Amino acid sequence: MTRRAVITGIGVVAPGGPDREAFWDLLSAGRTATRRISLFDPTPFRSQVAAEVDFDPAARGLTDAQILRMDRAAQFAVVGAREAVEDSGIELDAVEPERIAVSIGSAVGCTMGLEQEYVTLSDGGRNWLVDHTKGVPHLYGYMVPSTLAVEVARDAGAEGPVALISTGCTSGLDSIGHAMQLIEEGSADIVLAGATDAPLSPITSACFDAIKATTPDNHRPESASRPFDRDRSGFVLAEGSAVLVLEEKSAAEARGAHIYAELVGFAGRSNAFHMTGLKADGREMSEAITRALAQAKLDPTAVGYINAHGSGTKQNDRHETAAFKRSLGDHAYRTPVSSIKSMVGHSLGAIGSIEVAASALALEHQVVPPTANLEVADAECDLDYVPKTAREHRMDVVLSVGSGFGGFQSAMLLARPGVVAYERS
Repeated sequence: MTRRAVITGIGVVAPGGPDREAFWDLLSAGRTATRRISLFDPTPFRSQVAAEVDFDPAARGLTDAQILRMDRAAQFAVVGAREAVEDSGIELDAVEPERIAVSIGSAVGCTMGLEQEYVTLSDGGRNWLVDHTKGVPHLYGYMVPSTLAVEVARDAGAEGPVALISTGCTSGLDSIGHAMQLIEEGSADIVLAGATDAPLSPITSACFDAIKATTPDNHRPESASRPFDRDRSGFVLAEGSAVLVLEEKSAAEARGAHIYAELVGFAGRSNAFHMTGLKADGREMSEAITRALAQAKLDPTAVGYINAHGSGTKQNDRHETAAFKRSLGDHAYRTPVSSIKSMVGHSLGAIGSIEVAASALALEHQVVPPTANLEVADAECDLDYVPKTAREHRMDVVLSVGSGFGGFQSAMLLARPGVVAYERS
């Protein structure tokens, strides 16, 4: 029997709302959660806007000890995983712990904890030599990104494969792709899969300022994220997390689980070209899409909606527009496309999982979230980018794509339960 992976639970910690339902309400209403940075004083920086999460860890059930030990990114992941498990209705205590796996993505790990400790130990950067013994006892955990996956596994009692996937801004897609493969190959029956990043700190702002990737449009933070728009000026930094419960399809059906979507195809490519640059023809992303379609045994015309990377940088928007045309042919012109980064910003490694959560919810509700702030499309971006207002739309298959610094290109296909009948070779 071919093993297949399905999504039975969704947990989201994102800008604009505390949970999955608030997240979908924000997207379907076309509201934006971008604002002036409040987590630190952004005045010295070129870009002073972000999409922040209004997050109270104690109110979300974390203990004092967990709050003290965990970086903000780890807190997001644990809370998101708990929501996903609750949503799935599964009793993890009744499952053999060796059959539960964890796959978490992150681009920048425990950035906030590390920076805070460096500032403290160096007296605000005045001292080159620091006394490490004055650091917090869990400082080593901040240094090791796998801590994020370990915290989720510890909280859930998972004793199967545990992995931290760090592939830049495709981390959230790649972590779910890895989880899908664990289910299909039989290494696990349940995987808590997703990603988390909490990068809103001075060091991150300085890094993106240096390469002018983030927007300087500080006077209108609510509309600063403008994917595919003629007047876009860079992406808006964000933070957040999404964690999904993936299960083997027949087992999920046997227990009567609600299935949001089946994961039917996943592929990744690298452009081996430039650390931050993209080729205009979109070939590498196109190849990832084509391979994912081949894995799912689907024709390009099956794609009913594209959840785009849509970062709001000119090179990215033109690159993936070319990739959609190259991989889907004329069907690209008939397929609704949107970028939720226009509403929740770009949370680096976490955004891929947040976008997969949005894709699953779009299938569930048969609604395409809009591209907020899209007033006048760039002439080179000539597809149907669903501007400003959500659209009811019949769809059976959603394509979600990601593009990351380092040349990473990833594509994932989600299908409504029961629509795609195939036997994976």
